[in-house]
Amino acid sequence: MAIEQLFEALPLHYVQYGISKYGAGIIAFAVLVTAAVGVLADYAWMLYLRSKMPPGPFPLPIVGNTYQLPDNKPWIYFEELSKKYNTSLITYWIGRNPTVWINDAWTASELLDKRAGIYCSRPRMLVFAELGSGQYNLVNMITTTQPERDRFRVQRKLMHQGVGIQQVKKYRDFQNDESKVVALDLLNSPEEYVAHFERYATSVVSIIGFGRRVGDPKDPIITEVIAVMHRAAGLNVPGKSFPMLLETFPILARVPTEYAPWKHGLGRKGKSHRGHDFFYSLAVEANENPGHEDCYAKMLFKEQAKYQLRPQEISALSGNLFGAGSDTSSSTLITAILAMRAFPETLIPAWEELDRVVGSDRSPSLEDDANLPYMRALVKEVFRWRSVAIIGGQPHAPTQDDYYNGWLIPKSTWVQGNVWAIHRNEREFPEPDRFNPNRFIKESADARPFPGEKGYMTFGWGRRICSGQALAEQGTWLTVARLVWGFKIESALDKSGKPIPVDIFDYTNGLNMRPQPFKVNIKPRSEAIRQAIIREGKQALVDLAPYEGVTKHRMSTFYKK
Repeated sequence: MAIEQLFEALPLHYVQYGISKYGAGIIAFAVLVTAAVGVLADYAWMLYLRSKMPPGPFPLPIVGNTYQLPDNKPWIYFEELSKKYNTSLITYWIGRNPTVWINDAWTASELLDKRAGIYCSRPRMLVFAELGSGQYNLVNMITTTQPERDRFRVQRKLMHQGVGIQQVKKYRDFQNDESKVVALDLLNSPEEYVAHFERYATSVVSIIGFGRRVGDPKDPIITEVIAVMHRAAGLNVPGKSFPMLLETFPILARVPTEYAPWKHGLGRKGKSHRGHDFFYSLAVEANENPGHEDCYAKMLFKEQAKYQLRPQEISALSGNLFGAGSDTSSSTLITAILAMRAFPETLIPAWEELDRVVGSDRSPSLEDDANLPYMRALVKEVFRWRSVAIIGGQPHAPTQDDYYNGWLIPKSTWVQGNVWAIHRNEREFPEPDRFNPNRFIKESADARPFPGEKGYMTFGWGRRICSGQALAEQGTWLTVARLVWGFKIESALDKSGKPIPVDIFDYTNGLNMRPQPFKVNIKPRSEAIRQAIIREGKQALVDLAPYEGVTKHRMSTFYKK
């Protein structure tokens, strides 16, 4: 039978079905070929770019090197890669996007400080910024256009008006008083030292931001906000699980949050995205309360018309101050306790110096700093030894293509300072895991050259350096000096009377890391010192009384309204 006769013998719908199926197959094949060509072309671009950029592991199409990421603490992995490739810069692909990791202090200084005008922007951060705290937030703002740069300068200026170097000097009295209350709390319940540090740090920034101190370690304003900060700290640590896997597969972020469990609730529309969120409400509440005219929230509302501040910006500025200041400062103090427990020999020179300069009848004050060089060095070593912002905060991004040692760093690339690697480089810090304040004594044999005056890079670089650095340094010196002056930090004992060891590597996995819970025995160094702590602590509570107050807002219930 001829072909024509065969088709004539078939029912018409069979013929139509065959043609339709054949056509669909052609279309599907064409789509597959187009997709394959697109993937190959994109991969060719990735490999071309890789040939121009700093060395690093070989990426796969689409997923890059994401699948190679460790489950925890990727900054250690990037430090190892830097050693493997024998280079200060490495390129690591998160999906189709290259990230450049800086693992050396001098390179970080050259790129992020000396070329600050180029590395002043942020890259696109899908999870932390677009789905999280917002692209309008000062810490996330992209500054590639003039309007963006102008807005960044406004917000940066306003933040400096709150916690700039000159401004924080005005906070010394109540910051010192809150530190004295910490010492008193440690006498009464030393086992609760973490809660005492969190209360102290939260109360200081609450007084600055909203004119209200926080007196109870169990106040929800502490526990709830710090819990949120801990969660947020994990949203910029490269990972191969959701939600961070969205950076590798950004198309999945387009699915509405209510139908996308992999987004972990991020990107949910509501009050927080209209600016009238928790921190904005705290600021409004503070602005409406009489007294404390110099608190940060009232300043923002006074400047609102001048700078055309949106509610979102007031919320972000006050939230950054409150949230970041409470979490990072308390984590630094916990690290200080761990260092004192693990390296008790470093306290002996500090005690000798404090006893000679300060004595037992009073605790140290900022006026003593010039006469306490070892104490100053000890605090610097706290910042260096286990920096809280372990990958230097949010990533930088160049506003134009840049070159370093012949390597290309493309415009808008993620550029991250690996503070873990920088502060553990044997060249600058021999035996880096040993807590050794002598590194910061110029005359000491342990001192090594380091870029910049500080001797550490804990607070970031360039125009994106942490706005609260001066406040954090001032408060950390006050509190650590008072802790060393007042207390012995000894081993806790188990039920059989044996010392309980501590692990100096057992830290959390977030962007702002802190030690996992550990037990220590904290007791006053002498009866005279104990009496001084009681006397100063009671007077501090009297001096802080004008800041007492309550807030009607609770983060746990706020968004249920």
